[in-house]
Amino acid sequence: MRILAVDVGTGTQDILLFDSTSLVENCIKMIMPSPTALVAERISRATESGRPILFTGLTMGGGPCKRALSRHTARGLKAYATVEAALTFHDNLDTVKNMGVAIVGPDEATGVAGAETIRMADVDLGAIRSAVGSFGVASDFDALAVAVLDHGFAPPGVSNRAFRFDHLRRLMAQRNTLVEFAYLSHELPDYLTRMKAVAGGVDVDVPVLLVDTGVAAALGVLRDTGVSGNEHVVAVNAGNSHTIALHLDGNTILGLFEHHTNLLNPAHLDELVSRLVGGTLTNEEVYEAGGHGAVVVRAEKRQPLVAVTGPRRGLMSGSSLRPHMGVPYGDTMLAGCYGLVSACGLRMEAWRDEIEQALSGVASGQ
Repeated sequence: MRILAVDVGTGTQDILLFDSTSLVENCIKMIMPSPTALVAERISRATESGRPILFTGLTMGGGPCKRALSRHTARGLKAYATVEAALTFHDNLDTVKNMGVAIVGPDEATGVAGAETIRMADVDLGAIRSAVGSFGVASDFDALAVAVLDHGFAPPGVSNRAFRFDHLRRLMAQRNTLVEFAYLSHELPDYLTRMKAVAGGVDVDVPVLLVDTGVAAALGVLRDTGVSGNEHVVAVNAGNSHTIALHLDGNTILGLFEHHTNLLNPAHLDELVSRLVGGTLTNEEVYEAGGHGAVVVRAEKRQPLVAVTGPRRGLMSGSSLRPHMGVPYGDTMLAGCYGLVSACGLRMEAWRDEIEQALSGVASGQ
């Protein structure tokens, strides 16, 4: 079977075309600029040329594109957006309007003369198919698995950081396992608007699985040969924008915290991980320091293996915790994609054995 796994981050989108008939190391893989980075670049070019912008399409990840939009409107240049595209920049449309964006209906969107039209979407299957097809690789797949960080649709007056962490806390209160964070498309709650946009925006007739980026990375790093034999692990994903640490006993979550990577330094990250394991880290202190929050289910006196992955894993170089630098199947940047494939095995029973065998190094075509 073939699974297209797409891990959408702030700096990059990491893409794996997993094929169970091939060795994992030989599967097609790409590290490309993230959708939000690509949109930000298009906004910047429009700003430099003095052109108005029209955003259409879906709700997607913000960050770089939101900052680029702010620079555009600060120059007195016009920006327009359909409702769903506008929700990329804030859950409250009045806030988006205050950023200098005019909200337009689908019919009005065609009448914005001279505008740079930018279609918003976290996943561009056409671009992926074109890229692999240019090398003569078949672009068909049996399942699509996508990882995004979804803050959720926060009600007025509620911080999106607090809303996201409330969502994580509710999931942990239900079953408290990594698989709880993996949704088949029909299972998505309405408030996970970014995941819903991905599921609704891909024109495919195959199962679609959505997973939180931090959990995908944790599932991936557990596949590292230096990690897989250990039950007691702290999996740290140091991403370009967010850092999440999950304290694990097997697939059971004992605690987690999530922070913004640019607010961390090596000593602070060491302290957060140590206090997460020891059970003294509080939600309030992480949130008040600019992060999303923390939750502890159970403290441990025994020392775990700390396994770190992600593009900013250098934050833990020289750490007193002596972390293992995770490189599942030889590629730290694909940890989230390997985690997505692993999640497919956990959620798609008919393919579970085939996926597990392939991930364990026994390709079905060998």
